[in-house]
Amino acid sequence: MAKLAFLGLGVMGFPMAGHLAAKGHEVTVYNRSPAKAAAWVARHGGTAAAAPAEAAAGAELVMACVGNDDDLRSVCLGPEGAFAGMAKGAVFVDHTTVSAQVTRELAAVAAGQGLGFVDAPVSGGQAGAENGVLSIMCGGAQGDYDRAEPVMAAYARICRRLGDSGAGQLAKMMNQICIAGLMQGLSEALAFGEKAGLDGAAVVEVIAQGAAGSWQMVNRHKTMLEDRFDFGFAVDWMRKDLGICLDTADQIGARLPLTALVDQFYKDVQLMGGGRNDTSSLIRRLR
Repeated sequence: MAKLAFLGLGVMGFPMAGHLAAKGHEVTVYNRSPAKAAAWVARHGGTAAAAPAEAAAGAELVMACVGNDDDLRSVCLGPEGAFAGMAKGAVFVDHTTVSAQVTRELAAVAAGQGLGFVDAPVSGGQAGAENGVLSIMCGGAQGDYDRAEPVMAAYARICRRLGDSGAGQLAKMMNQICIAGLMQGLSEALAFGEKAGLDGAAVVEVIAQGAAGSWQMVNRHKTMLEDRFDFGFAVDWMRKDLGICLDTADQIGARLPLTALVDQFYKDVQLMGGGRNDTSSLIRRLR
């Protein structure tokens, strides 16, 4: 068992840190709002810290799952940041979805301080975090990954190192690009079926077993048909992720015409007041 720190206890981080505690690891948590950290300790045991540096002190691995590039810099850098509290040889594991640029920037700072750094964004949503079946895409040095992988196994269905620093974030961009297209296609199909007078659930039961089947179809069609979107991965966060994808595409010369279009459709959902709705709320535009 390891001495760990977990920074960020949102809808993903709270259950992920809980899985680590359930495996018997010694976990110290930090959250920007102390009440959330206190609630986690009340449920799972462990210790809450007042700052990232305090949480990271003595930890072999420090996990983070925060909001965006700026949030990640905030918990890593400065006199109260995690890097200031980590001992040489410790490894920072970032589960946040951020840009590959900030990942490489922070990995370089970590290396200069004798720390390891693994970018390890996750896919699987809130349900995947709660059930411990996330897909984890990793970048970083092989040795750092090898130390982190057995610990990440507490909440992973699959975990893979895909290259050097930044590779995990680039893989997560591919994941979000796929989801954007799949969700728009599913929304159009279900809205089409409604207009055609078909029983959408009955149709999905059939087509989900064929070439059209996807995780999104199996897990989201029912709530989409019921016009329920108050769960899962929020539109606001999806637009943040797609913005990263589109910026990176410009930098590397890739073309993402469908992703750019769906990003604007998600903007429509935001303008309809649905920024906190699940990403499956794309169908609202079509009704």
